[in-house]
Amino acid sequence: MGDRYGTIVAETPFHPLDHTWPDQPADEGTIGGLAVVDCVTGAVEEGGETVHLGADIPVRRGTPGWNWLVVHVTDGPVPGREVELAVDEARRRALSAGHTACHLTALALNAALAGRWRKEIPADGLGHPDFDQTAITSSRILPDGSQDVYRLGKSLRRKGFTAEGLAEDLPGIAQRVNDRLKEWIAADAPVWIDSPGSELTARRTWHCGLPEGEVAIPCGGTHLSRTSRLGSVTATLELSGDGSELTMHTTVG
Repeated sequence: MGDRYGTIVAETPFHPLDHTWPDQPADEGTIGGLAVVDCVTGAVEEGGETVHLGADIPVRRGTPGWNWLVVHVTDGPVPGREVELAVDEARRRALSAGHTACHLTALALNAALAGRWRKEIPADGLGHPDFDQTAITSSRILPDGSQDVYRLGKSLRRKGFTAEGLAEDLPGIAQRVNDRLKEWIAADAPVWIDSPGSELTARRTWHCGLPEGEVAIPCGGTHLSRTSRLGSVTATLELSGDGSELTMHTTVG
């Protein structure tokens, strides 16, 4: 494999991979006519010359004295002049659909599992026990979909979750999730992102004006602007053989 080059620009439409929570893949597209083969988060100390990339960044995001950057990776050097940056819009839309659907299915799953809690835990924006944030171990945004994995171990049980009979109840839970998703898509609810600034370290928040109320979730990803633009969303639930993990697959369309 030949050398690869990283280019930093004054402004970019590209969404980079966030190494701290790598749920949404990086955008693809071109910069100066060259294919962007990867797009990653970088950081450089003020006065320094070394740009640290992804997992090699030695400080937390927002650490004073550090600047955070979007690094566009190409197989050849980008001309040192003004260039055009073009994101693959079809892929961006598919990832945005997957991310919006991911948040909605998580909220629907929280509602469907609300009766399985014996103790009070923090609630989501709709007032249901937040199973998603309490049990999630990984989340992966896919083009027109997502995959979320939840740990159903002793720690979750100590917090009050009842896992007994979950396998038998899984089809009914999935049905309740999908019924709620249909309602939310039909409601044509608005979706928007709030951010206190344009810098990469700004804390961005996803909002959705659902019929039950407005929901806000911290999120650095990209999204569609209305639930109706999803068309349809289907969630399937899969329990591991030993019952220790629950996986939710979400499909748009």
